[in-house]
Amino acid sequence: MHFDHGAVPDAYIGYIRKKSWLLFVLFSLMAILFLISLCNGAVKLPLLDVVQTLMLDAPSRKADLIVWHIRLPQTVIAILSGAGLAASGAVMQSVLKNPLASPFTLGISHAAAFGAALSVILMGTGVMASSSSDAVAISNPLITVATAFSFSIFTALIIIFISGKKGASPQVMVLTGVALGSLFTAGTMLLQFFADDVQLAAMVFWTFGDLARADWNDIALIAPVVLMLLGFFLVKSRDYNGMAMGDESAKGIGIQVEWIRLSGMLAASLMTALIISFVGIISFVGLAAPHIVRRIIGDDHRFLLPASILAGALILLAADMVARLIMLPHVLPVSIFTAFLGAPVFIYLIIKGDPR
Repeated sequence: MHFDHGAVPDAYIGYIRKKSWLLFVLFSLMAILFLISLCNGAVKLPLLDVVQTLMLDAPSRKADLIVWHIRLPQTVIAILSGAGLAASGAVMQSVLKNPLASPFTLGISHAAAFGAALSVILMGTGVMASSSSDAVAISNPLITVATAFSFSIFTALIIIFISGKKGASPQVMVLTGVALGSLFTAGTMLLQFFADDVQLAAMVFWTFGDLARADWNDIALIAPVVLMLLGFFLVKSRDYNGMAMGDESAKGIGIQVEWIRLSGMLAASLMTALIISFVGIISFVGLAAPHIVRRIIGDDHRFLLPASILAGALILLAADMVARLIMLPHVLPVSIFTAFLGAPVFIYLIIKGDPR
């Protein structure tokens, strides 16, 4: 942005401060919810015990085990998954100019889940890790992610092709996503019919969406890729702002529209495939989080994207806590509660339209 005589107007300084303050509030809320999540579960821990344990000075062996081996991995995976899905949704909405776009509504989540299920059946990547009832693990996560990514990319390319057609309204794209999602859901059901008990358990896991099985090995694979892709989205935020003016105007200021659209969809699809391969289908976070923060922080992607990242992490953290606490000692699938939040937002957007 260019200012006369190098002076930055007070109004612009105020604008930046206001947006930065809102980001700080979201980050603070996430930090608070992070600590609350570590304190609460089947066994409640005092906040002081949690803080001491995080500082490697655990007051007891029980606190160390609960925090480091159970709750912290689950909380970290909730933050990474929520942030990744929300950012993917915000980018899809931007590059497709479609307020209803998200990995779930466009069928990309279902395509990734089908790919993961296919790898379980054809390549035997779902195995019983131990004798416990819920210890179904992925023996080769790289193959699972690659297969899930292939199908999600196939779906994303179909959506990109349709979005390039004249007269392709947001509703048409979403209906296409619903059709593709139904197709892949039917394929997953067919695979489940021929699966053995272990394979079936692994596939049902993806249809539910569950953070409880996350461990540090999963996080070691997910975190670098998610953080790298989030960084990519943030670097491209000015290009997404330019595309909001329309393709021709964006090209006029030097933005490579086709490349930005393709790279954004590919990166969002990879993010979605990676997350779903480990935690299953998490519905509506990618739709709800960007729209909630857009009404608060506006359409400037320099702030909308980081706000969506924080809001997505907040939503999934909150949903995970409710899933853990509402029916103690049982842990419900987290996707149940994200759907309760996201479905009304989706219906509202269809009825009222996007505020932009």
